[in-house]
Amino acid sequence: MTATTESTAGFDVAAFEAFLASRSEPDWITESRASAFDVFQSLSRAEADSEEWKRVDLRTFRPQQFGVRSKPRSTVTLQTLLRDRADFAGSVVHVDGHCTAADVDPDIAVRGAIFGDLNTSLVEHRERIEPHLMTQAVRRDADRFTAWHAAFRTGGTVLFVPRGVELAVPMHSLIALSADSGAADFSHTLVILEEGASATLLEETVSADAEAPGLHVGAVELLVGRGAHLRYVQLQNWNHRTWHFAHQGGRVANDGFLQWTVGGLGAKLAHVHQDVHLDGQGATGEVNGVTFATGRQLISYYTQQTHNAPDTRSDLLYKEVLRDRARVVWRGMIQVERGAQNSDGYQRSDALMLSPTARCDSIPGLEIETDEVRCTHGATTGRVDEEQIFYCMSRGMTRFEAMHMIVEGFFHQVYNRIPIEAVRETLSQAVERKLGIGQ
Repeated sequence: MTATTESTAGFDVAAFEAFLASRSEPDWITESRASAFDVFQSLSRAEADSEEWKRVDLRTFRPQQFGVRSKPRSTVTLQTLLRDRADFAGSVVHVDGHCTAADVDPDIAVRGAIFGDLNTSLVEHRERIEPHLMTQAVRRDADRFTAWHAAFRTGGTVLFVPRGVELAVPMHSLIALSADSGAADFSHTLVILEEGASATLLEETVSADAEAPGLHVGAVELLVGRGAHLRYVQLQNWNHRTWHFAHQGGRVANDGFLQWTVGGLGAKLAHVHQDVHLDGQGATGEVNGVTFATGRQLISYYTQQTHNAPDTRSDLLYKEVLRDRARVVWRGMIQVERGAQNSDGYQRSDALMLSPTARCDSIPGLEIETDEVRCTHGATTGRVDEEQIFYCMSRGMTRFEAMHMIVEGFFHQVYNRIPIEAVRETLSQAVERKLGIGQ
């Protein structure tokens, strides 16, 4: 297959200068990138947070093998999970960090909302977008990965909904890596809901080639205003040779509601740092997670639920299924700041092991700086009961059908929390396909 792209491998000074030269951007964006690159170089020389990274083995990671493509491929065939399962008010597609397609209902713009390519919107609607970009939910100096992302940020999706506007039909975002070996993607997702607004964004990631090595260093920012309601879904479905690093943050104002669903299906190694900040009184954050790891996958989550105001509520439920020699790491923390009385925080992670060689490390935690709160956490890890499998097989099921039923039942508690039927069906069928590997 002949590539139609050009790139400079690596992320050193020469690669960064070549990256800047390949882009036509206003001076203020170039200056912002240069500042972030200086931070990236500085943080790369410092030690990473041992608590977050000590269970994530990066010894075989070679970032110099990857590079940002200056042009998109001319044609890419993408097998997606969600795109053809529902009707959307808007859809945007990014390949190797470049927007290749966008289709938005004209009524969206008429109502004052903005949806589409982040790069274009950042220039055309600077006054609405720039003040929120990597200033609140994900800061460029948080660690080396956020600085790296800020310097080399490629494309991405933006959704801005003005005060009081309700978008009843979901929006869709697709982030893809092409079939080019060594392609790197630094896509960014920014959602801004002003006071009283509501919207749903369904996002998925995919590799065009099942065997092409790839790199994704992404960021997600979800900003929910006073009394606003946001449902955000991200299904990570990279191929088994992609490195996935993401720093994701949500901030919820007074009486705002954020429902955040994550699906971890693909990647060679995935590490997601996920923060939910409840900044205003009465704010609510609900986080749902479904992970299925097979082969030698390592999928790691570092989650934080931070209560910064009184009468706030957070609820996190992760479910993980592991098979073969796969490994999942979940490090969760509920933090209640001083003055956040009557906070209600809950977190739980349950793991189901389908193989004796799989491993799951679940480490919940609490940091409470005030009184009059209710915070609980828990984690379980267990093997599939062979007697259950035998019982199902004695009723005429194959071993695969019995295993599928058990896994579906295990995930059902999370499915019940997801109100979008297309997402539930997609997750169910994706789980069935992963169970079929090696059968």
